[in-house]
Amino acid sequence: MLNNPMTQPIPRRGLLIILSSPSGAGKSTLTGRLRDWDPEISFSVSATTRDPRPGEVNGQHYHFMTQDDFRAAVDQDDMLEHARVFGNYYGSPKGPIQQAIESGRDVLFDIDWQGAQQIRNSSLGAHTLSIFILPPSITELHRRLVSRGQDSAEVIAGRMAKSWDEISHWGSYDYVLINDDLDKTAAELKTIVSATRLRRVQQPALVDHVRKLQTEFEDLK
Repeated sequence: MLNNPMTQPIPRRGLLIILSSPSGAGKSTLTGRLRDWDPEISFSVSATTRDPRPGEVNGQHYHFMTQDDFRAAVDQDDMLEHARVFGNYYGSPKGPIQQAIESGRDVLFDIDWQGAQQIRNSSLGAHTLSIFILPPSITELHRRLVSRGQDSAEVIAGRMAKSWDEISHWGSYDYVLINDDLDKTAAELKTIVSATRLRRVQQPALVDHVRKLQTEFEDLK
């Protein structure tokens, strides 16, 4: 007679979820929706060589490092991705991220296509899920930037000028969503994350489970 023990959920590895878009496409709102849906999804805390601003806490807002320490981390392959912006370095330390995915926690990255490419090519690239958010039109993108009321006309013009360079790299992402309806796009985003969590590479315990099935099968003979 076959045994039918209660099965336990198979533990999974976490995902490195990369969300990219031009400014105004709705990425921040979608990120909020995703984290409301699953509060266990955490943001990657970047490292930087710039000085802390008032109120910023080391390890919470950024990992603040000296330029020498940052360069040493890059040389030792301890940064998943990094870039120099206005004279300061920014990057994603590998150690905390690796610990998170090995414990089954997803980590969210708000980075551009260059950072996304570096992460995909890193030692943790197999666990990467990259998603690009497109606006329904350039006219709508501009309208959203203006309606936020946060930036001057000069800043908005700069964001618009940069937007096409960002959009032109849409083909390097795993998934591309057109954010023409926020509720629909948020639902699609959750579906993508749910499905990707079930990829074979995310479920290391599957091998042992299949071996147990084989043993049970052999016992029937």
